[in-house]
Amino acid sequence: MEEREKLVCLAKLAEQAERYDDMVEFMKNLARMDVDMSAEERHLFSVGFKNTIGAKRASWRIICSHEQKVAADRQTGVMIDAYKKKVEEELRKVCNEVLSVIAIHCLPLASTGENIVFFYKMKGDYYRYLAEFSTGTEKKAASDQSLMAYQHAMVVASSELSPAHQIRLGLALNLSVFFYEIMNSHERACQVAKQAFDEALTEINSGEGVYKDSTLMMQLLKDNLALWTSELTGGEASKGNGDVDMEG
Repeated sequence: MEEREKLVCLAKLAEQAERYDDMVEFMKNLARMDVDMSAEERHLFSVGFKNTIGAKRASWRIICSHEQKVAADRQTGVMIDAYKKKVEEELRKVCNEVLSVIAIHCLPLASTGENIVFFYKMKGDYYRYLAEFSTGTEKKAASDQSLMAYQHAMVVASSELSPAHQIRLGLALNLSVFFYEIMNSHERACQVAKQAFDEALTEINSGEGVYKDSTLMMQLLKDNLALWTSELTGGEASKGNGDVDMEG
C-alpha cells in the first residue's frame, strides 16, 4: 500500500473512531506530499479540521454565555475570562495551522475549478473563525482576509461551477453567514443567500443534471433566509441563533 493510500485509509478509520486530532495529522501529512487532492481527500482534510475547530468554537460560545451571566461578579468574571483566553489561543493555533497548510500545500497544487474554489472557501472559513473571537486590528485583518478569500472563490466558482454545484452553494452559504455574523450586514447576507438559492433552483428546474448533493445546502440557505428575513421585518425568530450552525 502506497503512503498516500495508507494515510487516506488511516484518516477514514480515525473519523469512524471520532479521533479527529489523529485524522487531522494524517491529512496534514498527505497535504505535505504536495499532491492535487482528490474529492475524497479534500473531504477528509476538511472534516478532520472542521470537527476539531467545531468543538473548540462550541466551547468558546458556552464560556462567553457564562461570562455574560456573571457580569456583576468581578472575581468570577476574571476567572472565566482567563479560561476563555486559553480556548481562544487553542482556536488561534488550529486556524493558523490549517491556513498555513492551505497556503503552502493545497492552493498551489489545486488544478481544477472545484479544488480552487474548495480551498479558497476553506481559507475564508478559517479566517472567519479567527474573526469570531478576535478584537480590534486583529479582527479587522482576519475579516478582510476572509472576505478576500470568499470573493476570490466566488469569481472562480462563477466561471467554473454550475449554480447548483454543491461546493458553489456551500461557498454562498458561508459567505452569507460571514456577512451576517462578522460584518453585521444582514441585508447583504440575505442578498447573497437568495441569489444563490434562486440561481440553483432555476438550474434544477431546467431538468439538467443530478443535484442530490446540493439539497442540504439549498435547505440551509432557505432556512437562513427565513430566519434573517424574519429579523429584518421585526420578527423574533432569530433570537439565540448565534449558537446554531448555519454554515456548510
